[in-house]
Amino acid sequence: MKLFRKLFKQTFIYGLATVLPRMLSFLLLPLYSSVMPPGVYGEVSLIFVWFAIFNVLLAYGMETSFFRFYNKEPDKEKVLSTSLIAVGSSTLVFLLAALMLRGELSQFLNIELRYLGYFIGILCLDALVIIPFARLRATERPALYAVVKIANICVNMGFNLFFLLLLPELAGGAEGGIWEALYRPGYEVPYILISNVIASGITLLILSGNYLRLSLVFDKDLLKRMLSYGFPVMLAGIAFTINEVFDKYLLTELLPADIAKTEMGKYAACYRLAMFMTLFATAFRLGIEPFFFSHATSDNPSRAYAQITNYFVVLGSVILLAVVVFADLLKELFIRDQAYWEAMAIVPIVLLASFFLGIYHNLSVWYKVTDRTRFGAVISLVGAIITVVVNFLFIPAYSYFASAWATLAAYGSMMLLSYFLGRRYYPIPYNLRKIGFYLGISLLFSGLSFYVFNRRLFPGLLLLLVFLGLLYRMEKEVLIKLIRGK
Repeated sequence: MKLFRKLFKQTFIYGLATVLPRMLSFLLLPLYSSVMPPGVYGEVSLIFVWFAIFNVLLAYGMETSFFRFYNKEPDKEKVLSTSLIAVGSSTLVFLLAALMLRGELSQFLNIELRYLGYFIGILCLDALVIIPFARLRATERPALYAVVKIANICVNMGFNLFFLLLLPELAGGAEGGIWEALYRPGYEVPYILISNVIASGITLLILSGNYLRLSLVFDKDLLKRMLSYGFPVMLAGIAFTINEVFDKYLLTELLPADIAKTEMGKYAACYRLAMFMTLFATAFRLGIEPFFFSHATSDNPSRAYAQITNYFVVLGSVILLAVVVFADLLKELFIRDQAYWEAMAIVPIVLLASFFLGIYHNLSVWYKVTDRTRFGAVISLVGAIITVVVNFLFIPAYSYFASAWATLAAYGSMMLLSYFLGRRYYPIPYNLRKIGFYLGISLLFSGLSFYVFNRRLFPGLLLLLVFLGLLYRMEKEVLIKLIRGK
């Protein structure tokens, strides 16, 4: 139990590093929805779709490879220096190629040329901190990891507030002054990108010691092994990113041009209400991934992996029901313009999809600790195919509802595939009865709250309290042991 207590302590700190920054950035949603109509917000969302895809390409699986080989190789300094040199060199090549092909890249991505310089700069700055952040996690320094992540988003949010709220006020009250010279009406998208450039630059500056103290030891054979391990991870990452964000791009391509970005903006805004589940799943994954590798050779690791998944489902079921119950309060708090609310019906669907994705990440331990990462690529590819096919077939008729259901179908399929393949190659004794019970009750109560009681707060709150009471009665002993560290 002490082992799990340490795990949850690290997960809590990683949660602060992930959840708190994203919650701070989540506060930008009411800002964006109040200063931009859905169409302009859709344009911003499209740029961030490409950010997600290129981030995976520029990392090319090196983060997961670094974890694996840092725990596996005796010379950890060589693993660090080889990884830093590889990612630094590939980032430089990308920077030069992107600058030379700016026009072609702008046309291919459907991003205006005036935004492209910021886009390239952010990508390169973020790529250069992939290994430094991975090192903090591998050496179990979650507190420093959290501080740097939180500093990044605070800077980003601060400049967003300055450019989008304060600067227009200062410019309006100082005619002919410096603030009026700095302010440009209708410049919301560049201001958002500039804020990201500043935040990413400061983050790299904080972590630059990793490069300044680099030992310049480069092992070609080690890099080949790392790339061989990481390449399937990259393919899985690309496929996963397609599942996560490509539906937004397809909405802009498959709907009529006059409504495409507006519909995508509504969908993207309401989709973000599922962020609570995504944040929990991400924080949990950041905590357990180093744990998976470091305890792969311990006594009976499969039992520990099974218990971790049980805990995830229990906590995730609470979050699923809670977000559904408070959905209307959340929309008024975070999405200020009622023009966006039309897409609220997708919230339970994408919440459940995010929950399934989190379960999948827990189940994926079997192919990571057995070095069968190619299966991760295959599973994610299946999910990506489902995403693309369902969106292509049904977006023209059902708009963003098709995208929501495609996301659920993709993540649900990935979860089931991982479970059944894992039973064959690395059996783990999951408590399916407990998992099915909590998930089933959470889904039942969520459906009653959202659809039967029409999102009324009192009935939904009553269902949530009943679920929490049931959870406490069934898990009381485990909770006490975790708290006491026994």
